[in-house]
Amino acid sequence: MAISEFKAKCLAVLETVRRTGEPVQVTKRGTPIAEIVPPSRPATEDRALGTAVGTGRIVGDVLEPVDAREWETLRA
Repeated sequence: MAISEFKAKCLAVLETVRRTGEPVQVTKRGTPIAEIVPPSRPATEDRALGTAVGTGRIVGDVLEPVDAREWETLRA
C-alpha cells in the first residue's frame, strides 16, 4: 500500500489489520518502508491482585493463638 493511501485511510487500515490479523506493507515509491502487524498477543489487563486466588489452603485453626514453639518455627 502506498504511503499516501495509508495516510488517507490510516484508521480503517489499522482496524482491518486488527480484525483480520493480516499485516499490511506500506511503501514509498515502491520501496517498503513499514509493515503494520497485529499485536503478538491479545491485550490483557495486567493484574497483581487475584492472581493467586485458590492456591492457598488453611492448615489448622486460624482463630487459636500460635504456641510459642510454633511461633519461633514460623519466624525462621
